[in-house]
Amino acid sequence: MTPIPVEFAVRKRYTIGAGRLEEGLTRPVEYDPQLLQALPAEVVALDYGCGDPSQYLQAGETVLDLGCGGGKQCFLAAQIVGSSGKVVGIDMTGEMISRARQSAPVVADRLGYANVEFRKGRMQDLALDLEALDAELLAHPISSTDAFLAAESLAASLRVKRLLVASDSIDAVISNCALNLVEPLSKRTAFHEMFRVLKKGGRAIISDLVSDEEIPAEMQEDPELWSGCVSGAMTEWGFLEAFAEAGFYGIRILHREEQPWRIVQGIEFRALTIEAFKGKQGPCYERNQAVIYRGPFKEVLDDDGHRM
Repeated sequence: MTPIPVEFAVRKRYTIGAGRLEEGLTRPVEYDPQLLQALPAEVVALDYGCGDPSQYLQAGETVLDLGCGGGKQCFLAAQIVGSSGKVVGIDMTGEMISRARQSAPVVADRLGYANVEFRKGRMQDLALDLEALDAELLAHPISSTDAFLAAESLAASLRVKRLLVASDSIDAVISNCALNLVEPLSKRTAFHEMFRVLKKGGRAIISDLVSDEEIPAEMQEDPELWSGCVSGAMTEWGFLEAFAEAGFYGIRILHREEQPWRIVQGIEFRALTIEAFKGKQGPCYERNQAVIYRGPFKEVLDDDGHRM
């Protein structure tokens, strides 16, 4: 869809952002000040989010944070799920993972328990452990096409033998302004991967930037706009549709910004937080129950296609 190396542009900008705050990537988000007290000052300052999906979590849950960056959402979530819960952060940028791991013992000491871990991976491929692949490639560098094909075969093997995130293992998947950074051809795969790792009855709580119009080709070919969370944004309707296509149900908007964060070439970009559930697969059975809707609407179409 686009000739630019999207993932390379994103990695480069967020590698820089791991060491210092990138002003062009920030926008104001209000977090619970009490929860922030347990975080190191540099983690609090390093914020590239557009919402706070952690506030919708519950005690005891196992949580997966996609595009965790320096770990801010993970450390907030750790306090909400408590010592009986668990939080796993995933990021493809090694520098971000290192930074988050350095902060983890500090947060654990302040909380009195350790329930957070960080893994290197991509949200569109939650089966592949990138650190395991890094180790193999370090021992067997790619120096020819044969070696490249062998590396591809190795990656496929790791996806089976050493899953980064197992299927049906997560209560809640969260992400804060990271899904728009996934390159175009892999976006739908990312939604399916979220669905795969969730337990039946689990849910995705995703905060991301969306647009009110389709993004034109010239904007999609701009690496700065891509890494700045602009060119990779889905439309509001496309965002909702992607959840449904992946098999989610009970999709609802938890928060939608009234005023746009940015307007680029007349296109409005605003933050949206969505909750969507896994577990309503298969036929719907008649329970001989009746419901009266008070209106004022004439009819209602539910998630199973029943018109009432």
